[in-house]
Amino acid sequence: MKDIQNIVILTGAGISAESGVATFRGPDGLWEGHRVEDVATPEAFARNSELVQNFYDQRRARLKTVHPNAAHKALAKLDAKWPGELLLVTQNVDDLHDRAGSTRLLHMHGELNSAWCLACDARSPFEGEMAEGPACPHCHQPGRLRPDIVWFGEMPYQMERIERALSRCDLFVSIGTSGAVYPAAGFVQTARYNGARTLEMNLDPSEGSFHFHESRMGRAGDLVPDWVEEVLSHGLC
Repeated sequence: MKDIQNIVILTGAGISAESGVATFRGPDGLWEGHRVEDVATPEAFARNSELVQNFYDQRRARLKTVHPNAAHKALAKLDAKWPGELLLVTQNVDDLHDRAGSTRLLHMHGELNSAWCLACDARSPFEGEMAEGPACPHCHQPGRLRPDIVWFGEMPYQMERIERALSRCDLFVSIGTSGAVYPAAGFVQTARYNGARTLEMNLDPSEGSFHFHESRMGRAGDLVPDWVEEVLSHGLC
């Protein structure tokens, strides 16, 4: 037990699964019926942009049918009340943390409700259908938007900011992650190397569970609100 000032939190698919968002990959190796190689790589987009656009259009539309759960809301409460540094890094491309009210938030794998224009490199909020080839709101060229999603083979966003936060944090918390996808899977090692206390909350132990000082197993909607109250009450992990 030690005093905590600066916190970095990593969230993954498990936290949004409790809201009804499909997890990244099913037991059959498919992502909502598709091979990952067919919908989540730059090569897939170059080969069959219509398939990729339709896939993300469907996922974007389904965001309107799901809502933040108790874990999202608890983390937003921590964000609002925590006096020290806090960075919430999510691997999720949904907007549930945003809708719950988190502001010290970084989407390292991009966002479904964002479009990236390949003509002018601008990024814009977007909630419609890209398969229809809409024009970029900045340069007005039609048919050049792609999902603002980090696909396999691409670099996650704002890694330098994440690394700085990991080097300064006193506590690193991982919630609902498999511990299988790098570079996020290595965050616990970076934080621990720099002296941070580490905590995992997950339905089952992650692949990197042995790197954590403490693991709490269960539903994020149960574990996270209790942990947030513990931290806000005592400033302790």
